[in-house]
Amino acid sequence: MSKLCYLASTLLVATVIAAPASAYDLNGVWASDADRCDKIFKKSGKRVSFAQMADLYGSGFIVDSSSLRGKAARCIVKSRRETQDALHILASCSSDIMLSNVQFSVRFKDDNSLTRFFPDIPGMELTYYRCTAM
Repeated sequence: MSKLCYLASTLLVATVIAAPASAYDLNGVWASDADRCDKIFKKSGKRVSFAQMADLYGSGFIVDSSSLRGKAARCIVKSRRETQDALHILASCSSDIMLSNVQFSVRFKDDNSLTRFFPDIPGMELTYYRCTAM
């Protein structure tokens, strides 16, 4: 029995040590215009979703652990790589008409704002703000 406890505690410690610490917290609700979060998203209980006419007010996405949701697609994170100044995510996304792999790269300005950039398209950037009231 003591060998089993020792093995279990060793595995637990190894798991905790091997788990990467994340410097970037992407979880939450993000909008292209912080003043329009309530028009882009709606909250029902604890669940946040896109408002019916969200596209009229801006764009956004919802991140919950290993999933990303946009208005037209749902994505599951396949891999995540952090560099000193950016977070790079490769996600498997599905929409009503197709499946695809999408690269999602961001630089955080501060805790509540980030810039999505496209490494293959220099100069193309989109800024998003965390909707803190959601």
